[in-house]
Amino acid sequence: MSVLVVVLAVSAACCLGFGFVLQQNAAQRAPLGDFLSPRLLLDLVRVPRWLAGTGLTVAGMVLGAIALGGGELTLVEPLLATNLLFALALSRLQTRQPLGPQGWAGLALLAGGVTAFILAGEPRGGSAVSDPLRHWLIIGVMLGAALVLTACAGRFRLTWGPTLLALAAGLLYGVQDALTRVSGRRFSAGGLAELLTGWQPYVVVVLGVTGLVLVQSAFETAPLRRSLPALTAAQPLAGIACGVGFLGDRLRTDTAALAWEAGGLASVVAGIVLLGMHPAMPQGTGESGRERALQRR
Repeated sequence: MSVLVVVLAVSAACCLGFGFVLQQNAAQRAPLGDFLSPRLLLDLVRVPRWLAGTGLTVAGMVLGAIALGGGELTLVEPLLATNLLFALALSRLQTRQPLGPQGWAGLALLAGGVTAFILAGEPRGGSAVSDPLRHWLIIGVMLGAALVLTACAGRFRLTWGPTLLALAAGLLYGVQDALTRVSGRRFSAGGLAELLTGWQPYVVVVLGVTGLVLVQSAFETAPLRRSLPALTAAQPLAGIACGVGFLGDRLRTDTAALAWEAGGLASVVAGIVLLGMHPAMPQGTGESGRERALQRR
């Protein structure tokens, strides 16, 4: 395990966590008519706080891409999930809420789960699967699920909509991370010419923009606690599935290791839920008024 990869991944998580909080602070004031529309980005780009949050998010993605270039997806993805810790830290400064038993329990579950998964699984690289059918099957399932979740979110904006959008964005970001890893391999093998002749970097951009619209729409319609936990949980699970499924990442598969890996991932998800529901997470301003406006639409 490379210490540099760990440092890069945790630094990426820090930037992402801070960036998500700033983005949600701004997105909650965006026009409701921009829901699931690219116009939402055009409105938000005029808001300095959103630009600052987006700058941090982009920095996090760049750091994450560098980490993926030097480490396995199955190692980097669980570390990126710790972005929720940094989001909670910034939110606590804004709300001045104490961490309390719920916060400490969530922190312990998330940190302990990441540690257990990495130590038990011992993620390591391997040969990528050459069968294109397997690539497209896994990617197709992820994208198809994201499409279904997005369609359902449009019908249940007042209830499960933000959570469904965040889940969809998490799946897209997991696939994006996997294709970022593939793009890095192509660049290492043949330079810029090899990179630009493949389809992967262009899909990475499309997935990034689409995920951004989904996330900002989720941030626009509900407080952070109803979207960020789902986003944070879905991305590493999707990324690990892609890493093991077609990138050749290998984990220990003996009975004890599999038990610890499953327990670690379950602990990560439980910690994410506890931290995401913590009172320190931004509630949003004028939420009830926005819900009444949505009900009138």
